[in-house]
Amino acid sequence: MVAIMGAFSDPQANLLTGCSNVKVDNVPEFTKDLNATLLDLEAQLNSTKYFATADQARGSSPVFAMVQCRKYLSTADCVSCFAIAAKQIRSCPANVSGGRVIYDGCLLRYESSSFYDQNQDAHYGDCGNPTASPAYQASVKSLLSDLQIASPKIPGFFATSKKEVVGENSVVYGVAQCVETISKAGCQDCLTVAYGDLQTCFSKADADGRSINVGCFFRYSDTPFFADNQTTDLKPFLRNGSKSQKKVLIAGLVGGIGLLLLGTVIQFLWFKLHTKPKAVPRGVARSSELQLQGIEICNKKFQGYTAPEYVIYGQLSEKVDIYSYGVVVLEIISGQKCSEASEDPDSDYLLKRAWKLYEGDMHLELVDGSLNPDEYDTETMKKIIEIALMCTQSTVSLRPTMSEVVFLLRSVGSSAPKRPLISPAFIESNQRFRADTPTGSPVSNAAVSISQLSAR
Repeated sequence: MVAIMGAFSDPQANLLTGCSNVKVDNVPEFTKDLNATLLDLEAQLNSTKYFATADQARGSSPVFAMVQCRKYLSTADCVSCFAIAAKQIRSCPANVSGGRVIYDGCLLRYESSSFYDQNQDAHYGDCGNPTASPAYQASVKSLLSDLQIASPKIPGFFATSKKEVVGENSVVYGVAQCVETISKAGCQDCLTVAYGDLQTCFSKADADGRSINVGCFFRYSDTPFFADNQTTDLKPFLRNGSKSQKKVLIAGLVGGIGLLLLGTVIQFLWFKLHTKPKAVPRGVARSSELQLQGIEICNKKFQGYTAPEYVIYGQLSEKVDIYSYGVVVLEIISGQKCSEASEDPDSDYLLKRAWKLYEGDMHLELVDGSLNPDEYDTETMKKIIEIALMCTQSTVSLRPTMSEVVFLLRSVGSSAPKRPLISPAFIESNQRFRADTPTGSPVSNAAVSISQLSAR
């Protein structure tokens, strides 16, 4: 997502500092504990971390400290920025209980009480020279708005981006970052305040500006301060309602089963009652006729939602709806249409991909990347994927009934025993159909190829 590499070999140590007005009682002990926490922070940064906390909380003069570097700095520049900040922060009187130094490249803060979950404090906007055009201002607002929305959704709460100014040969660069110990909601709140601070810079048409806040950092400039290959792809985090809709759909799998199935049931019944058999050449078996009709309906109408027994044999039952439901659940979780396939002949359709990941115990790789892993329980997600695959098993009798699906979904998170799964039937792009063959059902190889896949 973001390449962590030093673009300019610059610690970006432009000074913004402050000291607490609260005094400490035991200055020697507090100073000793402060020195220990700073050494701890430096050691963590040297191990390629970009965010670290350290504390000495057992004595009568506790110290809590935090450091954060912008992730486009190299490790060497991050450590260098910290070293400059550590030297600067010692300019605070020895008897005060806190201090903070905020640079363009890093943040360093210490206090006598824990502040790790704090997302707001004294804040203000720091603006540059008023030389920006209206087009540049518009690009700044658009860029920072995107960063404000996307950054809290990204693990690590960090994003960089740039935007070309329409009608001008110029670019605006921006970064948004929150401290990693606050919540997503805390990050959103902090960046909202920071965006408000920068309104001052917008109104004065400044070419660069930054919001100073201990919980987050927001900056823009017409001068690049990170490399082009260090920008974050914001698009997955800006899709209108993608995450909230997925959360609602996943959370409503139990209560919304009837609604999800209604359209599928109506379509199946309509085609069953109104689709007339097509004329076929003499000598072609009835089974082949059913296969050809099924293939056409599946490919043109249902795009992968149709159960294989209906496609191949024309058999319609409630288990056909169960199959369709399982496919819909996999679509919701993955953000991928069941009929999507790339031009790569080796690529897999959704159902086949889901089964392969299940066999490798890599369920979570199926989950849409725009969903924040902090916002769902991984074991619950894995069980929902398994229930969806249970609905798509090639052996029709092994698929659960809808009442069983409801029970299984309501039991997610419990210690209920897992059912062994049989592989789904895969309907592939080259129209090779793979499913279990019902006993006594003739199949013509002229239309399809059928084989039983082994399950794990």
